[in-house]
Amino acid sequence: MKHKSVAPTPPMGWNSWDCYGASVTEDEIKGNADYIAKNLKQYGWEYVVVDIQWYEPTANSSHYHPFTSLTMDQYSRLMPSENRFPSARNGQGFKPLGDYIHDLGLKFGLHMMRGIPRQAVHNQTSILGTEATAKDIAHPNSICPWNTDMYGVDVTKEGAQQYYNSLFQLYASWGVDFVKVDDIAASRLYDTHLDEIELIRNAIDQCGRQMVLSLSPGPAPLEYAEHFKANANMWRMTDDFWDQWSLLYQMFERCEKWEKHVEPGLWPDCDMLPLGHLGIRSVDGPGGDRWTRFTKDEQLTMMTLWSIFRSPLMFGGELRDNNEWTLSLLTNEEVLAVNQTSHSNRLLYRRGNKIVWTARGLHDETYLAFFNLSDEPEIIDAALSHLGLFCQKQARDLWEKEDLGLVVQDNVGFLLPPHGSKLIKIN
Repeated sequence: MKHKSVAPTPPMGWNSWDCYGASVTEDEIKGNADYIAKNLKQYGWEYVVVDIQWYEPTANSSHYHPFTSLTMDQYSRLMPSENRFPSARNGQGFKPLGDYIHDLGLKFGLHMMRGIPRQAVHNQTSILGTEATAKDIAHPNSICPWNTDMYGVDVTKEGAQQYYNSLFQLYASWGVDFVKVDDIAASRLYDTHLDEIELIRNAIDQCGRQMVLSLSPGPAPLEYAEHFKANANMWRMTDDFWDQWSLLYQMFERCEKWEKHVEPGLWPDCDMLPLGHLGIRSVDGPGGDRWTRFTKDEQLTMMTLWSIFRSPLMFGGELRDNNEWTLSLLTNEEVLAVNQTSHSNRLLYRRGNKIVWTARGLHDETYLAFFNLSDEPEIIDAALSHLGLFCQKQARDLWEKEDLGLVVQDNVGFLLPPHGSKLIKIN
Protein backbone atom coordinates (compact mmCIF):
# COMPACT_ATOMS: atom_id res chain seq x y z
CA MET A 1 0.00 0.00 0.00
CA LYS A 2 2.26 2.76 -1.31
CA HIS A 3 -0.30 5.44 -0.51
CA LYS A 4 0.45 5.00 3.21
CA SER A 5 3.61 7.05 2.75
CA VAL A 6 1.61 10.13 1.67
CA ALA A 7 0.27 10.82 5.18
CA PRO A 8 2.67 9.21 7.67
CA THR A 9 1.16 11.33 10.46
CA PRO A 10 -2.45 12.50 10.86
CA PRO A 11 -3.07 15.40 8.45
CA MET A 12 -3.57 18.80 10.10
CA GLY A 13 -5.28 21.75 8.45
CA TRP A 14 -8.34 23.90 7.86
CA ASN A 15 -11.56 23.15 5.94
CA SER A 16 -14.06 25.78 4.80
CA TRP A 17 -17.31 23.87 5.45
CA ASP A 18 -18.06 24.62 9.11
CA CYS A 19 -17.96 28.38 8.63
CA TYR A 20 -18.90 28.95 4.97
CA GLY A 21 -20.89 25.91 3.87
CA ALA A 22 -20.93 25.63 0.08
CA SER A 23 -20.22 29.32 -0.52
CA VAL A 24 -16.57 29.99 0.36
CA THR A 25 -14.75 32.53 -1.82
CA GLU A 26 -11.18 32.90 -3.00
CA ASP A 27 -10.50 35.82 -0.67
CA GLU A 28 -11.72 33.77 2.33
CA ILE A 29 -9.51 30.84 1.36
CA LYS A 30 -6.49 33.11 0.99
CA GLY A 31 -7.21 34.89 4.26
CA ASN A 32 -7.34 31.66 6.23
CA ALA A 33 -4.25 30.37 4.44
CA ASP A 34 -2.40 33.55 5.43
CA TYR A 35 -3.43 33.00 9.05
CA ILE A 36 -2.14 29.41 9.02
CA ALA A 37 1.16 30.48 7.51
CA LYS A 38 1.64 33.18 10.14
CA ASN A 39 0.28 31.47 13.25
CA LEU A 40 -0.02 27.70 12.81
CA LYS A 41 2.41 26.36 10.21
CA GLN A 42 5.21 26.11 12.76
CA TYR A 43 3.02 23.72 14.80
CA GLY A 44 2.37 21.36 11.88
CA TRP A 45 -0.87 22.77 10.44
CA GLU A 46 -0.49 22.74 6.66
CA TYR A 47 -3.59 21.78 4.62
CA VAL A 48 -6.02 24.40 3.27
CA VAL A 49 -9.13 22.58 1.98
CA VAL A 50 -11.82 24.12 -0.23
CA ASP A 51 -15.01 22.24 0.56
CA ILE A 52 -18.09 21.45 -1.51
CA GLN A 53 -19.58 23.25 -4.55
CA TRP A 54 -16.71 25.52 -5.54
CA TYR A 55 -18.19 25.04 -9.03
CA GLU A 56 -21.62 26.50 -8.11
CA PRO A 57 -21.95 30.20 -9.08
CA THR A 58 -25.01 30.95 -6.94
CA ALA A 59 -24.00 29.13 -3.74
CA ASN A 60 -24.57 31.40 -0.74
CA SER A 61 -24.82 29.12 2.33
CA SER A 62 -24.71 25.44 3.26
CA HIS A 63 -28.08 25.01 1.55
CA TYR A 64 -27.73 23.45 -1.90
CA HIS A 65 -29.68 24.81 -4.87
CA PRO A 66 -31.22 21.74 -6.56
CA PHE A 67 -30.46 21.14 -10.24
CA THR A 68 -28.73 24.48 -10.66
CA SER A 69 -26.29 25.14 -13.49
CA LEU A 70 -22.69 24.25 -12.61
CA THR A 71 -19.39 25.51 -14.03
CA MET A 72 -17.91 22.77 -16.22
CA ASP A 73 -15.37 22.31 -19.02
CA GLN A 74 -15.87 20.52 -22.34
CA TYR A 75 -14.69 17.22 -20.83
CA SER A 76 -17.41 16.90 -18.18
CA ARG A 77 -15.11 18.18 -15.41
CA LEU A 78 -16.35 20.70 -12.88
CA MET A 79 -14.40 23.97 -12.75
CA PRO A 80 -14.19 26.76 -10.15
CA SER A 81 -16.88 29.39 -10.58
CA GLU A 82 -15.10 32.58 -11.64
CA ASN A 83 -17.44 34.91 -9.74
CA ARG A 84 -16.22 33.31 -6.50
CA PHE A 85 -12.69 32.42 -7.62
CA PRO A 86 -11.57 35.21 -9.96
CA SER A 87 -8.09 33.78 -10.50
CA ALA A 88 -9.71 30.79 -12.28
CA ARG A 89 -10.45 32.93 -15.35
CA ASN A 90 -9.14 31.98 -18.78
CA GLY A 91 -9.24 28.28 -18.01
CA GLN A 92 -6.66 28.47 -15.24
CA GLY A 93 -8.87 26.62 -12.77
CA PHE A 94 -7.42 26.35 -9.28
CA LYS A 95 -3.77 26.55 -10.34
CA PRO A 96 -3.33 30.21 -9.27
CA LEU A 97 -4.93 29.53 -5.89
CA GLY A 98 -2.89 26.37 -5.47
CA ASP A 99 0.27 28.33 -6.29
CA TYR A 100 -0.68 30.99 -3.72
CA ILE A 101 -1.10 28.35 -1.01
CA HIS A 102 2.12 26.56 -1.96
CA ASP A 103 4.04 29.85 -1.91
CA LEU A 104 3.03 30.14 1.76
CA GLY A 105 4.65 26.76 2.41
CA LEU A 106 1.25 25.08 2.77
CA LYS A 107 -0.65 22.35 0.94
CA PHE A 108 -3.81 22.68 -1.16
CA GLY A 109 -6.89 20.50 -0.60
CA LEU A 110 -10.09 20.13 -2.60
CA HIS A 111 -13.53 18.58 -2.07
CA MET A 112 -15.17 16.56 -4.83
CA MET A 113 -18.39 14.62 -5.16
CA ARG A 114 -18.41 11.00 -6.27
CA GLY A 115 -19.65 10.59 -9.82
CA ILE A 116 -20.15 12.69 -12.94
CA PRO A 117 -22.20 15.91 -13.25
CA ARG A 118 -25.82 15.36 -14.17
CA GLN A 119 -25.67 18.26 -16.61
CA ALA A 120 -22.77 16.54 -18.40
CA VAL A 121 -24.87 13.40 -18.72
CA HIS A 122 -27.94 15.27 -19.98
CA ASN A 123 -25.79 17.16 -22.53
CA GLN A 124 -23.82 14.03 -23.51
CA THR A 125 -20.52 15.90 -23.18
CA SER A 126 -17.15 14.36 -23.93
CA ILE A 127 -14.69 12.60 -21.63
CA LEU A 128 -10.98 13.17 -22.11
CA GLY A 129 -9.09 10.09 -23.28
CA THR A 130 -12.06 8.07 -24.57
CA GLU A 131 -14.79 8.18 -27.18
CA ALA A 132 -17.38 7.49 -24.48
CA THR A 133 -19.58 10.36 -23.39
CA ALA A 134 -20.80 11.29 -19.94
CA LYS A 135 -24.11 9.59 -20.66
CA ASP A 136 -22.34 6.34 -21.56
CA ILE A 137 -20.68 5.94 -18.15
CA ALA A 138 -23.37 7.37 -15.89
CA HIS A 139 -25.29 5.30 -13.35
CA PRO A 140 -28.51 7.40 -13.10
CA ASN A 141 -29.93 5.24 -10.32
CA SER A 142 -26.87 5.85 -8.14
CA ILE A 143 -27.48 9.32 -6.76
CA CYS A 144 -26.54 11.29 -3.67
CA PRO A 145 -29.55 11.56 -1.31
CA TRP A 146 -28.66 15.09 -0.18
CA ASN A 147 -27.19 16.78 -3.26
CA THR A 148 -28.36 16.83 -6.88
CA ASP A 149 -25.09 17.67 -8.64
CA MET A 150 -23.99 14.19 -9.70
CA TYR A 151 -24.92 10.78 -11.01
CA GLY A 152 -22.75 7.85 -9.98
CA VAL A 153 -20.32 6.27 -12.42
CA ASP A 154 -21.00 2.77 -13.75
CA VAL A 155 -17.62 1.13 -13.18
CA THR A 156 -18.37 -1.60 -15.75
CA LYS A 157 -18.53 0.87 -18.64
CA GLU A 158 -15.70 1.75 -21.00
CA GLY A 159 -14.64 5.28 -20.15
CA ALA A 160 -15.34 5.10 -16.41
CA GLN A 161 -11.70 4.86 -15.40
CA GLN A 162 -10.71 7.41 -18.06
CA TYR A 163 -13.17 9.91 -16.59
CA TYR A 164 -11.65 9.66 -13.11
CA ASN A 165 -8.17 9.70 -14.64
CA SER A 166 -8.99 12.97 -16.39
CA LEU A 167 -10.24 14.50 -13.13
CA PHE A 168 -7.08 13.71 -11.24
CA GLN A 169 -4.85 14.76 -14.13
CA LEU A 170 -6.60 18.13 -13.89
CA TYR A 171 -6.22 18.26 -10.10
CA ALA A 172 -2.56 17.37 -10.39
CA SER A 173 -2.05 20.26 -12.83
CA TRP A 174 -3.64 22.56 -10.21
CA GLY A 175 -1.21 21.34 -7.54
CA VAL A 176 -3.80 19.56 -5.40
CA ASP A 177 -2.28 17.73 -2.41
CA PHE A 178 -5.41 16.51 -0.62
CA VAL A 179 -8.76 15.31 -1.99
CA LYS A 180 -11.88 14.86 0.11
CA VAL A 181 -14.30 12.64 -1.83
CA ASP A 182 -17.90 12.86 -0.65
CA ASP A 183 -20.95 10.59 -0.94
CA ILE A 184 -18.68 7.55 -1.08
CA ALA A 185 -17.68 6.17 2.35
CA ALA A 186 -21.29 5.65 3.43
CA SER A 187 -24.71 6.30 1.90
CA ARG A 188 -28.23 6.19 3.23
CA LEU A 189 -29.30 4.61 -0.06
CA TYR A 190 -26.51 2.41 -1.41
CA ASP A 191 -24.03 1.48 1.31
CA THR A 192 -20.35 2.13 0.51
CA HIS A 193 -19.30 2.69 -3.10
CA LEU A 194 -16.34 0.33 -3.06
CA ASP A 195 -15.90 0.11 -6.83
CA GLU A 196 -15.73 3.88 -7.31
CA ILE A 197 -13.21 4.13 -4.46
CA GLU A 198 -10.99 1.76 -6.46
CA LEU A 199 -11.36 3.85 -9.63
CA ILE A 200 -10.29 6.92 -7.67
CA ARG A 201 -7.33 5.10 -6.13
CA ASN A 202 -6.22 4.04 -9.62
CA ALA A 203 -6.62 7.58 -10.93
CA ILE A 204 -4.51 9.10 -8.16
CA ASP A 205 -1.81 6.49 -8.71
CA GLN A 206 -1.68 7.40 -12.41
CA CYS A 207 -1.86 11.21 -12.13
CA GLY A 208 1.81 11.77 -11.31
CA ARG A 209 1.23 13.65 -8.05
CA GLN A 210 0.90 12.38 -4.51
CA MET A 211 -2.44 13.22 -2.89
CA VAL A 212 -3.99 12.38 0.44
CA LEU A 213 -7.31 10.60 -0.17
CA SER A 214 -10.04 11.33 2.40
CA LEU A 215 -13.43 9.58 2.19
CA SER A 216 -16.73 11.04 3.42
CA PRO A 217 -19.31 11.00 4.85
CA GLY A 218 -19.69 8.52 7.67
CA PRO A 219 -20.20 6.50 9.59
CA ALA A 220 -17.93 4.36 7.44
CA PRO A 221 -18.91 0.70 7.96
CA LEU A 222 -16.39 -1.14 10.09
CA GLU A 223 -16.75 -4.27 7.95
CA TYR A 224 -15.04 -2.42 5.07
CA ALA A 225 -12.02 -1.38 7.14
CA GLU A 226 -9.54 -3.38 5.05
CA HIS A 227 -10.91 -1.92 1.81
CA PHE A 228 -10.57 1.62 3.16
CA LYS A 229 -7.02 0.90 4.27
CA ALA A 230 -6.13 -0.55 0.88
CA ASN A 231 -7.27 2.55 -0.97
CA ALA A 232 -7.52 5.67 1.21
CA ASN A 233 -5.59 7.61 3.85
CA MET A 234 -8.61 8.87 5.85
CA TRP A 235 -12.24 7.81 6.19
CA ARG A 236 -14.95 9.35 8.28
CA MET A 237 -16.23 7.39 11.27
CA THR A 238 -19.17 9.76 11.69
CA ASP A 239 -21.70 11.86 9.84
CA ASP A 240 -21.05 15.62 10.00
CA PHE A 241 -19.73 16.38 13.47
CA TRP A 242 -20.99 19.57 15.09
CA ASP A 243 -20.62 21.33 18.43
CA GLN A 244 -23.15 19.22 20.34
CA TRP A 245 -22.22 17.23 23.42
CA SER A 246 -24.31 14.24 22.31
CA LEU A 247 -22.15 13.88 19.18
CA LEU A 248 -18.92 14.13 21.15
CA TYR A 249 -20.24 11.57 23.64
CA GLN A 250 -20.94 9.14 20.78
CA MET A 251 -17.44 9.60 19.38
CA PHE A 252 -15.90 7.67 22.26
CA GLU A 253 -17.69 4.50 21.17
CA ARG A 254 -16.64 5.07 17.55
CA CYS A 255 -13.00 5.47 18.56
CA GLU A 256 -13.16 2.30 20.62
CA LYS A 257 -14.40 0.35 17.59
CA TRP A 258 -11.79 1.72 15.20
CA GLU A 259 -8.68 1.87 17.43
CA LYS A 260 -7.05 -1.26 16.05
CA HIS A 261 -7.13 0.15 12.51
CA VAL A 262 -5.09 3.27 13.30
CA GLU A 263 -1.63 3.06 11.75
CA PRO A 264 0.79 5.36 9.91
CA GLY A 265 -0.78 6.56 6.67
CA LEU A 266 -4.19 5.08 7.54
CA TRP A 267 -6.38 7.30 9.72
CA PRO A 268 -9.97 6.70 10.84
CA ASP A 269 -11.33 10.25 10.90
CA CYS A 270 -13.36 11.86 13.71
CA ASP A 271 -14.23 14.75 11.33
CA MET A 272 -13.60 18.45 11.65
CA LEU A 273 -13.04 20.40 14.85
CA PRO A 274 -16.06 22.73 15.25
CA LEU A 275 -14.16 25.36 17.22
CA GLY A 276 -14.01 29.13 17.12
CA HIS A 277 -16.35 31.15 14.89
CA LEU A 278 -18.73 28.79 13.07
CA GLY A 279 -21.76 28.86 10.80
CA ILE A 280 -21.05 32.25 9.21
CA ARG A 281 -23.02 31.24 6.11
CA SER A 282 -24.18 27.83 7.29
CA VAL A 283 -27.74 26.67 7.88
CA ASP A 284 -27.13 22.95 8.42
CA GLY A 285 -25.24 23.07 11.69
CA PRO A 286 -26.93 23.92 15.01
CA GLY A 287 -27.15 27.56 15.99
CA GLY A 288 -26.38 29.48 12.79
CA ASP A 289 -23.69 32.17 12.96
CA ARG A 290 -22.09 31.56 16.35
CA TRP A 291 -19.03 30.73 18.39
CA THR A 292 -18.70 27.06 19.24
CA ARG A 293 -21.33 25.84 21.67
CA PHE A 294 -18.86 23.49 23.34
CA THR A 295 -17.83 24.60 26.81
CA LYS A 296 -14.11 25.04 27.43
CA ASP A 297 -14.04 21.67 29.22
CA GLU A 298 -15.75 20.04 26.24
CA GLN A 299 -13.30 21.68 23.83
CA LEU A 300 -10.40 20.25 25.80
CA THR A 301 -12.09 16.85 25.88
CA MET A 302 -12.55 16.87 22.11
CA MET A 303 -8.97 17.90 21.43
CA THR A 304 -7.69 15.31 23.90
CA LEU A 305 -9.71 12.49 22.33
CA TRP A 306 -8.72 13.46 18.76
CA SER A 307 -5.08 13.54 19.92
CA ILE A 308 -4.90 10.28 21.91
CA PHE A 309 -6.83 8.46 19.15
CA ARG A 310 -4.67 10.09 16.45
CA SER A 311 -7.49 11.43 14.32
CA PRO A 312 -6.68 13.89 11.54
CA LEU A 313 -7.06 17.47 12.82
CA MET A 314 -9.09 19.75 10.54
CA PHE A 315 -10.17 23.06 12.07
CA GLY A 316 -13.62 24.21 11.00
CA GLY A 317 -13.96 27.80 12.21
CA GLU A 318 -12.97 31.13 10.65
CA LEU A 319 -9.36 31.25 11.76
CA ARG A 320 -8.95 35.02 11.46
CA ASP A 321 -11.53 35.49 14.24
CA ASN A 322 -9.73 33.21 16.70
CA ASN A 323 -9.43 34.46 20.26
CA GLU A 324 -6.49 33.65 22.52
CA TRP A 325 -8.22 30.58 23.99
CA THR A 326 -9.02 29.01 20.61
CA LEU A 327 -5.51 29.65 19.34
CA SER A 328 -4.09 28.02 22.47
CA LEU A 329 -5.93 24.79 21.62
CA LEU A 330 -4.12 24.64 18.28
CA THR A 331 -0.62 25.58 19.40
CA ASN A 332 0.10 23.30 22.36
CA GLU A 333 3.16 21.42 21.09
CA GLU A 334 2.99 18.82 23.85
CA VAL A 335 -0.60 17.84 23.03
CA LEU A 336 0.02 17.92 19.28
CA ALA A 337 2.99 15.58 19.81
CA VAL A 338 0.57 12.96 21.15
CA ASN A 339 -1.46 13.24 17.95
CA GLN A 340 1.52 13.28 15.63
CA THR A 341 4.12 10.97 17.20
CA SER A 342 2.55 8.57 19.70
CA HIS A 343 1.92 4.88 19.06
CA SER A 344 0.18 1.88 20.61
CA ASN A 345 -2.88 4.06 21.20
CA ARG A 346 -5.70 2.18 22.88
CA LEU A 347 -8.59 2.32 25.28
CA LEU A 348 -7.37 1.24 28.71
CA TYR A 349 -10.85 0.91 30.16
CA ARG A 350 -14.39 2.23 30.06
CA ARG A 351 -16.59 1.99 33.13
CA GLY A 352 -19.84 3.70 32.31
CA ASN A 353 -18.95 7.36 31.81
CA LYS A 354 -15.41 6.95 33.16
CA ILE A 355 -12.88 6.43 30.37
CA VAL A 356 -9.08 6.19 30.22
CA TRP A 357 -6.99 5.96 27.04
CA THR A 358 -3.26 5.34 26.85
CA ALA A 359 -0.44 5.53 24.31
CA ARG A 360 3.35 5.41 24.15
CA GLY A 361 5.71 8.13 22.98
CA LEU A 362 8.84 8.20 20.87
CA HIS A 363 11.09 8.07 23.93
CA ASP A 364 9.17 5.34 25.76
CA GLU A 365 7.05 7.78 27.74
CA THR A 366 3.48 6.83 28.58
CA TYR A 367 0.50 9.04 27.85
CA LEU A 368 -2.74 8.79 29.81
CA ALA A 369 -5.98 10.56 28.89
CA PHE A 370 -8.71 10.64 31.55
CA PHE A 371 -12.30 11.47 30.56
CA ASN A 372 -15.41 12.19 32.62
CA LEU A 373 -18.45 11.91 30.34
CA SER A 374 -20.97 12.30 33.17
CA ASP A 375 -22.89 15.43 34.10
CA GLU A 376 -21.36 15.48 37.60
CA PRO A 377 -17.77 15.77 38.87
CA GLU A 378 -16.08 12.37 39.06
CA ILE A 379 -12.73 10.91 40.08
CA ILE A 380 -11.16 9.06 37.15
CA ASP A 381 -8.08 6.95 37.93
CA ALA A 382 -5.75 4.30 36.51
CA ALA A 383 -3.35 1.74 37.96
CA LEU A 384 0.14 2.25 36.56
CA SER A 385 0.97 -1.41 37.15
CA HIS A 386 -1.59 -2.27 34.46
CA LEU A 387 0.68 -0.39 32.06
CA GLY A 388 3.83 -2.17 33.16
CA LEU A 389 5.00 0.82 35.22
CA PHE A 390 6.30 -0.32 38.62
CA CYS A 391 8.93 2.24 39.67
CA GLN A 392 8.61 5.88 40.57
CA LYS A 393 7.87 8.12 37.59
CA GLN A 394 7.58 11.83 36.80
CA ALA A 395 4.17 13.08 35.65
CA ARG A 396 3.34 16.16 33.57
CA ASP A 397 0.01 17.82 32.70
CA LEU A 398 0.21 18.46 28.95
CA TRP A 399 -2.57 21.04 28.65
CA GLU A 400 -1.32 23.05 31.60
CA LYS A 401 2.34 22.44 30.62
CA GLU A 402 2.97 21.82 34.30
CA ASP A 403 5.02 19.17 36.08
CA LEU A 404 2.95 17.26 38.63
CA GLY A 405 5.93 15.81 40.44
CA LEU A 406 6.97 12.29 41.32
CA VAL A 407 4.35 9.54 41.15
CA VAL A 408 5.00 7.39 44.21
CA GLN A 409 1.77 5.41 44.25
CA ASP A 410 0.45 2.89 41.78
CA ASN A 411 -2.90 4.62 41.37
CA VAL A 412 -3.08 7.95 39.51
CA GLY A 413 -6.38 9.79 39.44
CA PHE A 414 -8.01 13.19 39.06
CA LEU A 415 -11.25 14.87 40.05
CA LEU A 416 -12.64 16.00 36.72
CA PRO A 417 -15.51 18.40 36.04
CA PRO A 418 -18.56 17.30 34.03
CA HIS A 419 -17.54 16.52 30.43
CA GLY A 420 -13.92 17.21 31.45
CA SER A 421 -10.59 15.55 30.75
CA LYS A 422 -6.94 15.39 31.75
CA LEU A 423 -3.97 14.49 29.54
CA ILE A 424 -0.70 13.56 31.25
CA LYS A 425 2.69 12.20 30.32
CA ILE A 426 4.58 9.79 32.59
CA ASN A 427 8.30 9.09 32.15
